[in-house]
Amino acid sequence: MSDQMESDRNASSMPLIGDQFPELEVETTHGTLSLPDEYEGEWFVLFSHPGDFTPVCTTEFTAFEQRRDEFEALDANLVGLSVDRVHSHLKWTEWIDEELDVDIDFPIIADERGRVAETLGMLHPGAGTATVRSVFLVDPEGVLRLILYYPMEIGRNIDEILRSLRALQTADDEDVAVPADWPENELFGDSRLLSPPSDEAGIRARLQAAEEEDYDCRDWWFCLDE
Repeated sequence: MSDQMESDRNASSMPLIGDQFPELEVETTHGTLSLPDEYEGEWFVLFSHPGDFTPVCTTEFTAFEQRRDEFEALDANLVGLSVDRVHSHLKWTEWIDEELDVDIDFPIIADERGRVAETLGMLHPGAGTATVRSVFLVDPEGVLRLILYYPMEIGRNIDEILRSLRALQTADDEDVAVPADWPENELFGDSRLLSPPSDEAGIRARLQAAEEEDYDCRDWWFCLDE
């Protein structure tokens, strides 16, 4: 890493992909939680919203709750966050239950002073003082694996967050990468991509495996594990 890159990295306090998620004690609608220890051995999805009692955020929270069983089937926990107070969160989720018949059952962090949002880079100067729509996927070892940002006026796509979670788990479990639009890539369907060999011996072995039809190889560097 160059001196400039190292200097830029050190100047940024927000965690990046591949970093350990920072240790935080947070107040939530489910009481005090310690992150990431609360979900040790499991994935968790932390997502922030600009504010309670706002239209787009309300649709997002109902969408997350309605898909919560799919996240739980992937051993993933949902955690919301905004810079509102716990009482505001509780009143808002009460309204959602009464008016939309959706019971929000995941914890929501009350980050009234913005400490958590600032630590995680959820406050963007150009977007005002509210938290932008951030998504963090954290793995069972507490490592940050994915970060997504959405502007205030656009609600998140829950399918894409679930797809990303499944893709990361597949990549980990099978030591592969996944193509664009996986598992519904127009050319390759749900096939996975093998990492390219790093030396000549590896190239020869890969080509031999392709001849024996162990893999579908279009070239030594582009092989699919079907």
